Amino acid sequence: MLIRKTEKRDLPALLAIYNHEVEHGVATLDLHPRTMAQWEEWYESHATDTHFILTAEINGVPAGYASLSEYRTKEAYASTVELSIYVGEAYRRMGVASALMEAILKIAKEHPKIHSVVSVITSGNEASARIHEKFGFRFCGTLHEVGYKMGAFRNIDNYELPV
Repeated sequence: MLIRKTEKRDLPALLAIYNHEVEHGVATLDLHPRTMAQWEEWYESHATDTHFILTAEINGVPAGYASLSEYRTKEAYASTVELSIYVGEAYRRMGVASALMEAILKIAKEHPKIHSVVSVITSGNEASARIHEKFGFRFCGTLHEVGYKMGAFRNIDNYELPV
């Protein structure tokens, strides 16, 4: 497995991974698949010093990705980033998420402008909760029934890791 900086050529595969979760899961509370134009805009927003995307590649195929994104738009939050990790269905339980988490946190911990990494996880996503706890994230609380997807109200769990 190769973990590397995401390139524009990865976007179709990464979009397919994300949109699969939009349509079939609750790891994201997006309700509508993203278009390639929206995904390219998302990609461009991660071409900053503190916001970026890593791709996990297996046998030349993007298997998943991790991103550090803007946490909030207010300037005071600039040193906090929001972590997201998505793994293609065919590559789950193969260590892809752990490899991505290790790589992205190494960069975050060494970055002088990043002070805190946060994650927002849809409640019930035990695999995501476990990997965050494995890497030292602390559970900060649940917001109840803040999203509605797939016929049910969804809670979100907040995690933080000071780096």
